[in-house]
Amino acid sequence: MRKLYFLLAICLFIGCKKDTPKIIPIVKKKAPLIILSDERKVQIDTATINTFKSETLKQFYAASENKTVWGNLKKRTFVLSQLEKSEELGLDPTDYKISQLKKFESKINSLTDIDLATYDILLTYNFEKYLNHLYKGKLDPKKIYTDWDLDEKTFDVNNVLIKGFNKNKLDSIVDNIQPKSETYKELLKALEIINTFPDDNIEKITTDSLTKKISLNESNAALINIKKRLLFWGDMTGKDSLTTIYNRKTFESIKKFQERHGLAADGVIGQGTISALNYSKEKRKQQIIANLERWRWFASDFAENYFIINIPDYCLNVVEEQDTTLTRNIVVGTNKRKTPIITSTLKTVVFNPTWTVPPTILKEDVVPAMKLNRNYLANKNITIYDTSGNVVEPNKWNENKPNRYRYIQSPGQNNSLGVMKILFPNHHSVYLHDTNHRNYFGRNNRSLSSGCVRVENPLELAEHILADSINFSREKIDTIIASKKTTSIRITKKYALYQWYWTAWSKKNQLIFRADIYNLDSDLYAKLRN
Repeated sequence: MRKLYFLLAICLFIGCKKDTPKIIPIVKKKAPLIILSDERKVQIDTATINTFKSETLKQFYAASENKTVWGNLKKRTFVLSQLEKSEELGLDPTDYKISQLKKFESKINSLTDIDLATYDILLTYNFEKYLNHLYKGKLDPKKIYTDWDLDEKTFDVNNVLIKGFNKNKLDSIVDNIQPKSETYKELLKALEIINTFPDDNIEKITTDSLTKKISLNESNAALINIKKRLLFWGDMTGKDSLTTIYNRKTFESIKKFQERHGLAADGVIGQGTISALNYSKEKRKQQIIANLERWRWFASDFAENYFIINIPDYCLNVVEEQDTTLTRNIVVGTNKRKTPIITSTLKTVVFNPTWTVPPTILKEDVVPAMKLNRNYLANKNITIYDTSGNVVEPNKWNENKPNRYRYIQSPGQNNSLGVMKILFPNHHSVYLHDTNHRNYFGRNNRSLSSGCVRVENPLELAEHILADSINFSREKIDTIIASKKTTSIRITKKYALYQWYWTAWSKKNQLIFRADIYNLDSDLYAKLRN
């Protein structure tokens, strides 16, 4: 009986015991092992690897059991060649210690084991840095700009490098990790083209000699240097007497130059044309390099269907299955109220939207205007509401506490958003929309909004993307607009939105530039070469 009680007690003890959770080890994804060649190999002291403070480097050499890997001359030569000519891709060879690496290579047969190990590590470290720069850029846009909302690009450089190393396909890595977009390829071509130009030593075109715009057949001393610039860039060909007369040949050349730079191609020489002409070859090259960096920040692959906006070009393209199906002129934010850089997905079309005055416009525009004229908002069909949702008469509005109210503009043709807006998730409270200033689309400089993007002929765009000839034909859409009732329609077809910024590219072997409306190019180039 005692034995029975004893067994029962043991069973009870075991049954009451809390289950101890099993500890599941976290297994890190290992890079494939490196296949070493028969050439000279030496063991690497891990302390030397640790001095680089790079987890990636440690993992790379763990895959070779801490032995040197670059014994093969062909592989070393390829890496050195890539790093040395990295400037052809807009990168800086000095970032990859190319001079130091070449010194090691020149003494490869007499290097001590320690020096060979150091050389091997330096080759790996700098080649991986180069690959990272090619894939996602040298700089992190989130550390430079507060209004750039791009998905972070992750890159398993060890996995990619080791696979290419083992298969003797290092060259394919360099090709495959770069952006696939046509604009990026056009930028590389632009860099190649501009490197064919000689150094320019043309004097700057001074505004002292240009007190007004120059028109055909007029005379101006500035025309001598203007003609020199046109000849330099190839917009004017053949010989010219370099007189101060604005002749027909120069007029046609100016129009060609203006078209390449996104200016009104009217042949009239004003400040915008002079500003573009005064860019030196070196400044244009720097602009191209800055744009190559930006394109490495952007998404590597495009969605099947997407809207792509180039802010400095004031242009929106709808691309479906690799075909541009619609192009629209747009108005973008001013330099003070920049349009943010965004990658997102279109969600909703809203017809007859109301407009709620945002905080910045409230502070900088509405409050000063209301202090001068209490009927300012009423004249714009904007109603003031208190926190309880009650209408506040303008004469009872407290100018000392403007943030305690909501300011809502009713739907209609004169609404600030026009008769339509397109919503997409973002952290900046911006969207695409119509406008009550439709005459803006006829301007050449369209950096005029408060941050949102205004789209020309938006109802045609809505009909296109809703793609429902029964429920949302143009006639049905017009009926919805006429009702002045706010109506939200979900976009069933998936469209990505790429709202980006680039100011240079090439087309048919011609350099194309746009005004750097947010003054980003020079600063970015300086950071790249710092």
